[in-house]
Amino acid sequence: MMFVYNILIRLLIAGMKVGAIFNYKLKKGLAGRRQSCDLVKSRFSSEDKIIWMHAASLGEYEQGLPVLEKLKEKFPKHKILITFFSPSGYDHVVSKKTIADVICYVPFDTEKWVGEFISHFKTDLFFTVKYEYWYHLLEGLKKQGAKVYVVSALFYETQVFFKAYGKWFVNQLKKNVDWFFHQTKHSTALAKGIGLKNSSTAGDTRYDRVRKLRDRDNSVAFIEEFKQDYKMVIFGSSWEAEERVAEIIAAKTKDVKIIIAPHDLKRVAHLKDLFPAAILYSQITDRQSLRFLNVKVLIIDCIGLLSKLYSYGDIAIVGGGFHSKGLHNILEAATFGIPVFFGNQYTKNPEADELVARNGGKAFEDEFFAAPYLLGLLNDEKLIKRMGANARNFIEEQPIASEIIVDQIVKRNL
Repeated sequence: MMFVYNILIRLLIAGMKVGAIFNYKLKKGLAGRRQSCDLVKSRFSSEDKIIWMHAASLGEYEQGLPVLEKLKEKFPKHKILITFFSPSGYDHVVSKKTIADVICYVPFDTEKWVGEFISHFKTDLFFTVKYEYWYHLLEGLKKQGAKVYVVSALFYETQVFFKAYGKWFVNQLKKNVDWFFHQTKHSTALAKGIGLKNSSTAGDTRYDRVRKLRDRDNSVAFIEEFKQDYKMVIFGSSWEAEERVAEIIAAKTKDVKIIIAPHDLKRVAHLKDLFPAAILYSQITDRQSLRFLNVKVLIIDCIGLLSKLYSYGDIAIVGGGFHSKGLHNILEAATFGIPVFFGNQYTKNPEADELVARNGGKAFEDEFFAAPYLLGLLNDEKLIKRMGANARNFIEEQPIASEIIVDQIVKRNL
């Protein structure tokens, strides 16, 4: 199986090289990986003790960050390395101020490439987030003597570990991972069922992060003036289906304001075609330019505002759930005590099932089921508040996962 795995990795590398000819993100990812070794070599010495967090992309980074921050508090003299697989996650984080000493791409998982990368420093503590497992990397770290953990692990029945040929992968995890901190009891049970006894349920660290969002300054310029005294619906990380719901609500309501923050800024031009009377956030220069009494739809044409915008909303519709691309973050909206709605085509989001079960949100088969329900809800202020309170309580009642995880890691590393 190691031979097969190595072949698959080489096919992945070859595929990315071919894809890079046509895809700018892939090209950036390849170029970034070529620089990773030089970067760690220049920033770290053999005497440094390193805490290394690996995240596939932005979502996993945000999931692991509460743990990383607490570990830095416990081990203030350690240096911090953060690696990504995805260019989108890397690009979002590398330009911001973080606690990391180095942010770079994870090397491709070949014995040679991994060996060169990790030879430039000594990792004291490594954790990967959710389900990103690179076997040469894990093996190399264990040979170095690093403690290796998985944070917010999420096992599900269709993973390779549960296939007839998955025993090899399970054995690699047994050998190279010290402990799995699982998001759910179901994930823990699945792991133990295939022999990964070094598992416990700690909860989802994303709840720790979104609880903290309420403590910061969430004001966004001009949004209070835009909302006035109307109900406001926030369409977060929207795709086509969610935007069709926005069209229906805009057409069939009078006293409702709508904010649309698309998942990709390339959609802004299309949104302006759908809503010709809408204004772009970047066009607002002062209160007068917004012409608040006449503007019903505001299109967010910049990044970084969405989690703050939810604090102004009465209802949130979060994108990605009406197709297989993946549901975006619903917890950032729920933490502000507003009901959250989304499509039901998700398989790796246990928090969505929980939120629906607690009546803090609702999932729909398609946008044509969603729109009539939302139109009715907008006329029922008591139900809006009740569902919003359920959503907030759902967030509040989750365990402080990062504390549970860090306490256990500290005990194991003393």
